[in-house]
Amino acid sequence: MKSLKYLNKFFIKYKWRLLIGVLITVLSKILTLKIPNFVGESLDIVEDYQLGKVTNISEVKSILLNNILLIVGVALLGGFFTFLMRQTIIVMSRKIEFDLKNEIYQQYQRLSIGFYKKNRTGDLMNRISEDVSKVRMYCGPAIMYSLNMLVSFVIGFAQMYAISPKLTLYTMIPFPILSVSIFVLSKQINKRSTIVQQYLSKLTTFNQEFFSGINVVKSYAIESNVINSFDEISDASKEKNIDLYKVQALFFPLMILLIGISNIIVLYIGGTQYIAGEIQIGAIGAFVMYVNILTWPVAVVGWVTSMVQQAEASQKRINEFLEEVSDIENKVSISTKIKGEIEFNNVSLTYDDTNITALKNISFKVNEGETLAILGKTGSGKSTIINLIARLYDVTSGEVLIDGKNIKKCNLYDVRNQIGFVPQAPFLFSDTIENNIKFGKDNATEQEIITAAKNAVIHDNILDFKDGYKTILGERGVTLSGGQKQRTSIARAIIKNPEILIFDDCLSAVDTETEEKILSNLERVSKNKTTIIISHRVSSAKNADKIIVLDDGNIIQQGVHNQLVAEKGYYKELYEQQLLEKEM
Repeated sequence: MKSLKYLNKFFIKYKWRLLIGVLITVLSKILTLKIPNFVGESLDIVEDYQLGKVTNISEVKSILLNNILLIVGVALLGGFFTFLMRQTIIVMSRKIEFDLKNEIYQQYQRLSIGFYKKNRTGDLMNRISEDVSKVRMYCGPAIMYSLNMLVSFVIGFAQMYAISPKLTLYTMIPFPILSVSIFVLSKQINKRSTIVQQYLSKLTTFNQEFFSGINVVKSYAIESNVINSFDEISDASKEKNIDLYKVQALFFPLMILLIGISNIIVLYIGGTQYIAGEIQIGAIGAFVMYVNILTWPVAVVGWVTSMVQQAEASQKRINEFLEEVSDIENKVSISTKIKGEIEFNNVSLTYDDTNITALKNISFKVNEGETLAILGKTGSGKSTIINLIARLYDVTSGEVLIDGKNIKKCNLYDVRNQIGFVPQAPFLFSDTIENNIKFGKDNATEQEIITAAKNAVIHDNILDFKDGYKTILGERGVTLSGGQKQRTSIARAIIKNPEILIFDDCLSAVDTETEEKILSNLERVSKNKTTIIISHRVSSAKNADKIIVLDDGNIIQQGVHNQLVAEKGYYKELYEQQLLEKEM
């Protein structure tokens, strides 16, 4: 149970709820285990009457009626305490589940982009849902039933021993066999539970990727191939589950067998003692009830053991992520004022996952309020520059400076909070258009939203929708066209009103006329803001204060539009090519 030690801090947090639950459990079991005593007393008084030891029938009836009322009253009170026990311990487990899910989610938020490249979404979702649910069973039902079992055994065997030590010892004969069986089966359950959870992650990941890529699947008419692949994973998962439940299925029959043996022992040994005059008939009746009352606590040992082993396997998987350390850490607690000056000083970056060197010793500077345009072929390193400015990655060598200070010495959240970023492939949420724009500024007014949409030249398109700004978008904004998604994403960045605006080839899906309108609006909106535009079009770059051209991670040209079109090179060739295309 090494992995489950992580949960001890939650038990400490909810210690009073847990302690009250333990106390209520003890009271509940004390009451429940009083019932066999009343039954034994009733049998004894009947036996005494038959043997002539008691002759007053009214006295016998009075005792029997009194015991019946006590049995009913104790059963009702025991049931009430059982209800309270569930309200304390089970509710505690739900609170721990809530805290653990939040902790995992916060850890997911802290981890860097590199982590998400190495791990699949389906697996991440499974660990925060299915694995946490398994752990919750350990924090609630497993603890509750374990307490039930322990208290029942302690009180039950104490009362049994007080009635007949010899009969109690004989009754316990099956329990060493039970202990060894639990030990052997538990090891197998733990091993097989881990495998089951791994296959569940595979299934979740496969389905998540299938749903996200449904357009591609249908376009290529490969539904049958996808179904076959799903069947293979599903069948493998089914077999692993069957392997687990085969082991779990041994528990209950084994428990029932051992309880049955205990009953036989009670009847045989108790009957022998009764014949010998060592005990009364009531003692045998009480023992049979005790053994059967203890049947559930004994039988539940298997279930509890299974829950603990599955929780151990799940918590181990959770701990793997919780122990992950982000490549990007915010080591500055004080707030950093961001004005917008950006400088790259001999920066190189090699991606760990691919070992590709995206940038090679590049240097440039963008003053506060200036506009920088970056052009280059696909894979030349343009987006990598943006990733470094937002500190989604740290440089391999050199340094990135913000307002003359190394970005690592700036408050990470202040840096990112002052960046309005429009990615090449914009991501929209399954929410209203209005809320997708407000993602840039949560408290934005209706007028601010409309103004941002107009500047992004998307306002008229939104009004064409039946529900206007209240239109619910499909997953990843599938309701909108490529150009509409890009413009909605631009509106989101504009409404944030940051000191640094970054546009990563975000006009590739719009026509030339719309592009010119947006660029004109952006030039006005981004006045006095540091702006970085990545594009494949010269039209997007020509008005920039500085232009750099990248090729294979190197800066091969830099200057302003008039200077670059006058010299031989990539920029001039691209300009002439696009000019020709426009004329045609």
